[in-house]
Amino acid sequence: MERRRRDFVGLRWVARIAEASFTTETQRYRELWNNNSRMLNPEKAGQIFDRIRKLSSADEIEVLFSGGRFALTRFANNTIHQNVAEENEVVSVRTVFDGKTARATTNKFDDESLRAVVRASENLAKVQQKDRDLLAMPDAKEADADADKGETGEALIPTRSRSRYFERTAAITPELRADGVKKIVGLAEQHKLTTAGVFSSGESSEGLFNSRGLSRWHRQTSAEISVTMLADDSSGWQKANSPDVGNLDPLILAETARKKALESAHPRQIPAGRYTVILEPAAVLDIVGFMFGDYSGMAVLDQRSFLSGRVGKQLFGQNITIWDDVSHPLQSGSPFDGEGVWRQKVELVRNGLVERLVYARATAGRMKRSEYKDKVGAVAATGHGFPLPNEIGEMPLNIVFARPSDPQSVEEMIASTERGILVTRLWYIREVDPYEKIVTGMTRDGTLYVENGRVQYGVRNFRFNESLISLLSNVEAMSVPVRASGEESFDMVVPAMKVSEFNFTEVTKF
Repeated sequence: MERRRRDFVGLRWVARIAEASFTTETQRYRELWNNNSRMLNPEKAGQIFDRIRKLSSADEIEVLFSGGRFALTRFANNTIHQNVAEENEVVSVRTVFDGKTARATTNKFDDESLRAVVRASENLAKVQQKDRDLLAMPDAKEADADADKGETGEALIPTRSRSRYFERTAAITPELRADGVKKIVGLAEQHKLTTAGVFSSGESSEGLFNSRGLSRWHRQTSAEISVTMLADDSSGWQKANSPDVGNLDPLILAETARKKALESAHPRQIPAGRYTVILEPAAVLDIVGFMFGDYSGMAVLDQRSFLSGRVGKQLFGQNITIWDDVSHPLQSGSPFDGEGVWRQKVELVRNGLVERLVYARATAGRMKRSEYKDKVGAVAATGHGFPLPNEIGEMPLNIVFARPSDPQSVEEMIASTERGILVTRLWYIREVDPYEKIVTGMTRDGTLYVENGRVQYGVRNFRFNESLISLLSNVEAMSVPVRASGEESFDMVVPAMKVSEFNFTEVTKF
């Protein structure tokens, strides 16, 4: 699964664990970072771009900036055992000569290093085959304009991301992370459990400049807490991520993980088979995440998408509506794509009907010239392309499930279930059938048997084989969507789901 990655290397820190006031430690830590940091801003990046541009003889040149600083406190066996921080800034140079393009990257900004990276990009570009689909780089007018209306005349909704930068997240110190871990460990010891997990924080930036006058910049913060609670023969888990650390409460996450570990203790073995399942948001995220790479125009052109021949068809239940929307208040990430085009809000699925795909600029052009152009709905650049050159094309990365008309809490779903399984999360998911979108994987960290509207006891974990088409056709109830985090996919805004006929194929040994 393609993910936007942060490539941080460099500065290492070993943090002391001590009690300290928030104000004093925050100020000290920020001053320490600022004295050592070389983090870029739009002005510095623009100056570097000007230097790079003067060094190049290419027809066109584009420079991507990415990086930031990231810190992590890791704990296991009720003890912090690792505390590190990393900082890096990367410049990636793409040059074009007569329809040929290539990219080279460096994290050094002295004159000789910039000269070397430009030379590497140009030498690589000159030996490439000419790409007949390669478009001229967008200028500011083209990238700022609303997307074309496409073949159906349906306009897309232009989006601009709200601020995702929070000072209190950027100001997190090792001591503050340690204080959060202390609360988690205290709860574990109170209930004779063993805990492990991560508390991380950081800030990052992305920028793009090209020789046609386009410039973009985005920065954001991020904080994440993951907690696993271990009992003798059971476990519980919770994880949350947000640009604003104020949305994370270590004690609430720890309490939920504790409850799962104790409720699933002494798990019983029940037969595999088809069950009604209540999937908590993390489980929903990790399983449905395996389909969104297929909502790509290039995937359909390459005939590797399960949506080939299915756009415009009723594929899921009528209660399923899905958007890609970077501007959603619970979402995060850059508001522009790998070419600097603003991301559009796109309705991927409406009431179970597959509405449309997302497109990079070149992919939209290819689709309009292809045999599929009348079979895929509206065709227009949507601002979802990855940096060029690439073999992936594009992908929606800001998935938002629409709020159901009659949302139910997980507790209400349990109360209405005569016989079923409550699933905290899924893991080790792999694709089995790419066209029917059948995936396999296992339950983990809190799998509970539900009968007569109540959680009865923990059960041994299951392996499943399930079609995502069937899953999203059998949704009986959904909660209000929330920002969810998992381990197999990227963060999304998804609901908990009550799903009938979920296919568990075998019981595991734990």
